[in-house]
Parts: sequence; structure tokens; C-alpha cells
Amino acid sequence: MPIKLMKSILRALALSGVLASSSALASDVQPVTWTNVPTQSVTAGDVSFAYRELGQQNGGAPVLLLVHLAAVLDNWDPRVVDGLAAKHHVIAFDNRGVGSSTGKPANTIEQMADDAISFIKAKGFTQVDLFGFSMGGMIAQEIVLKDSQLVRKMILAGTGPAGGEGISAVAGVANYDLMRATLTGQDPKQYLFFTRTPNGIEAGKAFLKRLQERTDQRDSEIAIWAYVSQLQALSAWGQKRPADLSVIKQPVLVANGEDDRMVPTRNSHELAKRLPNAQLIIYPDAGHGGIFQYHEDFVPKALAFLAK
Repeated sequence: MPIKLMKSILRALALSGVLASSSALASDVQPVTWTNVPTQSVTAGDVSFAYRELGQQNGGAPVLLLVHLAAVLDNWDPRVVDGLAAKHHVIAFDNRGVGSSTGKPANTIEQMADDAISFIKAKGFTQVDLFGFSMGGMIAQEIVLKDSQLVRKMILAGTGPAGGEGISAVAGVANYDLMRATLTGQDPKQYLFFTRTPNGIEAGKAFLKRLQERTDQRDSEIAIWAYVSQLQALSAWGQKRPADLSVIKQPVLVANGEDDRMVPTRNSHELAKRLPNAQLIIYPDAGHGGIFQYHEDFVPKALAFLAK
């Protein structure tokens, strides 16, 4: 075989080996998802807020996730977050004094809204979409009432208006289910978020399993004093004088299950009636966590709403 031909073959084989190695390395690179995105921090005033962020490449107004009672970053359903991040820039953070964020926990919804606005501005965002679940939906309402120009659209799930029916009793419901979950060796969210029907029980188990998909660098659990502060905030919100929601002109998607024990579903109907530009989704055989039980239906509807 001619020497030149041998050298060409050897070079080709060497090159193919390099390419094969590069492909193998590329295949080992994990895509960024809610289960592996790193936790970061940003300082606003005297608080260092822990947050996770993904989908930045999608641009547009970020979707800010506002979390429920006693929740930290790891309480967001990966299917919902990743579903939204497929089309949008998504960011979630721990409230002050909760999870990995520093500071004294807030004991009013109004302070939580002020903190969220501080976080938004510390990140340099001039306008955001708000996705508030349960307590987070109450925070979202306060944010838009405090700074309307900051908000483009809102998704309010499993939540209600100030002074809404049954909201001041959330502490009693939450603590009762916490006690019976302890006695039965289950997670309280199995009772609080889902119905006790066969479908509800199975949906709860699947949801709780998804919450454990992240195994590295998990967030710190909420401390008892922060939980008590949030219960105080919810009690006060439930007794607060109703706000004039007719001034909120932004498009709003309201969603819930038909049998929400924590924030009774009547509150979702009330929100949809009082908000001038709202649409309502109520899921059958579902409770407080209806959007998680029906995530395969909810995510496409949320994406369509945000895209309009």
C-alpha cells in the first residue's frame, strides 16, 4: 500500500476517533432541567434570596413562580416547571427567611409582595408574568396592586381574594392534616392537595414521587418559626377587607380543583368573577393541587395563555 494512502487512512481513523469521543462526551452532557439546575442567590436590601432559573434562552418576560405555604424550591412540580421552561424564561425563589434565603420570615402577605418586588428589581427585570400557587397567588395579587406596570399576565392557582371564604381557617386545616399525616406516616400534601378518591390518592403519590426527582443540592426545609409566620399572614389575609380587583386589567388565568379543602374552590370562582380579564379552569375529582394532578392538561393551557 502506498505510504501516502496509509497516512491518509491513519489520519482519517484518528479524526473519526476524535469525533466519536466528542460525540460520546456530548451525549454525557445532561440537559438543564428543574431537577439539576443550580441554586443561585441575589441580594436585595438585607436579604440574600435563593433562586433557580432556567429557559433564559427563550427570552421575553420571565415567569416568576410564587410558592405555597411552607414551601421551598423543591416543592415545585418538575413537570410544571420544565413544561413552562420549554417556551419561557422561568425563575423561582425562596421567600425571605425560608429555605435557603436569609432574613427574618415575613408574617404578612403585603411584606411578601414587597420582597418579591425587591427580588424582581434585584434581578433587573422590568416586567414579569406571575404564576402564584395558593399563598403565592395571594402574593401575586398584592404585587399587581402595588406595581401594576411590573406585571404582564398572571396565573392564579388554588388561591383566593383577600377576605375570601375559608382562607382565615387555613391554619386549622393545615395543622389537622399535618397531624393525621404524622399518625398515618404520610406526607401532609397527600391530604392537603389531593382528594381521597382513588384517582386523587394515586395522583398524590405520583406528585410526591416527582418532588423527589432532584437528588443533589436540595433546598433546606422551612423552619417552624417561618411556618408560623406564614400562618399568621394567611389568617390576616383571610380577615382582610376585600380589595377592588376590577382595577387589575392584566389577563389572568385562574385554576383549581373542584374540591379544594385548603382554599375553598368558591374563591376561584370569585376571583374569575371579580377580575375583568380572567378565564377559569376547574379540574374534576381534584383538590388544592389540581394543576399538579392534571399537569398534562394544565401546562399546554398555561403556555397558550402566556403566548396570547
